[in-house]
Amino acid sequence: MAFGWADDSLALFGFGADSFIEVASALLVLWKLLDHGNLERERQATRRIGWLFAALALGIAGGAILQLTAHRHPPTTLPGLIISALSLSFMFALWRAKLQTAKVLDSAALEADAACSRACIQLSGVLFAGSLLFLLVPSLWWVDGAAALALALLIGWEGRSMIRAANRQDFTGGCGCSHG
Repeated sequence: MAFGWADDSLALFGFGADSFIEVASALLVLWKLLDHGNLERERQATRRIGWLFAALALGIAGGAILQLTAHRHPPTTLPGLIISALSLSFMFALWRAKLQTAKVLDSAALEADAACSRACIQLSGVLFAGSLLFLLVPSLWWVDGAAALALALLIGWEGRSMIRAANRQDFTGGCGCSHG
């Protein structure tokens, strides 16, 4: 987040903010695991993780719109390129491990946490592509803002899906592992 703030890169800032969402999601999963088998706790954890995603998506989208309307862009996207490449190098393994754990424990909350990691992979890919494109063609001033909007859409869609699943009457707490 500090690199994004310092370099006026909303895409990088949003990517950093997603890391805090990952931590909050992990804390919700830990809270849920303290009473494993409690369906209402499973529902609450899944719903709260979804709301974390929704809040992050709204914040990133608002910032991206402001950045695009002001025709602002970061002076460089090299930090975004480096950070996203590092993230891509290990997040896939983390996502797979979380997804397998969700299947073993049959937990929607754990699946939602795995979705946080999958979203991080998607965010890393979008950030990497946007950073590389701006680095290669600096005249494309709008790339960082467009990448941030793409990130907001990905995050918002995931959050909406989690909230809807947790609010369903037939919610069983089982993961279904539709993200596999």
